[in-house]
Amino acid sequence: MPPNFHADTPLAQRMRPTTLDAIIGQEHLLAVGAPLRRLVEQGHLPSIILHGEAGIGKTTIAMLLADAVERP
Repeated sequence: MPPNFHADTPLAQRMRPTTLDAIIGQEHLLAVGAPLRRLVEQGHLPSIILHGEAGIGKTTIAMLLADAVERP
């Protein structure tokens, strides 16, 4: 178990991708040369709205994008 997780951390949180490259799907946005990937590589991330059903990874993608451009 990674050091930043406790034994009682929910499995879903422990299994959450930790890098943009670890995300499965969303290649049209996150692959090399794709729109969000280009913004991250430029170090610029404007305000965006992620839309979709619950549980599809919106929060995970938002957190990883923020981490990638070193924003809170």
